[in-house]
Amino acid sequence: MSSNTTGTAVAAEPFLTAAERELAHRYLQQTHHGIVGAIKGLSGDQWKFRPAPDQWSIAEVAEHVIFVNELILGPGREKLRNAPAPPFDRDLKFVDSIILGQFPSRLAKFSAPAMSHPVGRCASPAEALDLLGKTYAELDEYVESTDLRQHATEAPPIKAITNGAYDTLDGYQWILAVAAHCERHTKQMLEVRADPAFPAA
Repeated sequence: MSSNTTGTAVAAEPFLTAAERELAHRYLQQTHHGIVGAIKGLSGDQWKFRPAPDQWSIAEVAEHVIFVNELILGPGREKLRNAPAPPFDRDLKFVDSIILGQFPSRLAKFSAPAMSHPVGRCASPAEALDLLGKTYAELDEYVESTDLRQHATEAPPIKAITNGAYDTLDGYQWILAVAAHCERHTKQMLEVRADPAFPAA
């Protein structure tokens, strides 16, 4: 939709600035390092430990993050190529700030789509770290694309966070969102590690 919650119409800038690209590169690096730190060195028991029957293990959380990364890099990126431009009066920087400020928070919980639920794909921390490294390298390359602000697709996460005030993200915002998604789930991994029953080794 074309409204923005700042109350001021701001014409959408179709090109990224050097500062915006640098912010994305740094945020990707930061969130990659964070999830690596939460996974590296885990034993098999720690990798598979579930705090409760209805809660994911670190292995399952990692698999979910990898799935979402690959989804954005594959079908999501392809869909963006032929998508329309964002609303002309969209305050892009304001939406960027919502992603960076609110997406990583664990205060509000949302159910992951069924297609992104883990199925046991990552048998070990090493396997997950390898896949995460590959997707993050591709995401970092994606930041250098020239048309990231020129197309926008429907985005349930921004719609949920803003109660419908915004319902699409452009390519740049999808990159920020996938990094923020990783940060959010890294916090989930740390919650698992902090559980009193988490294996010592």
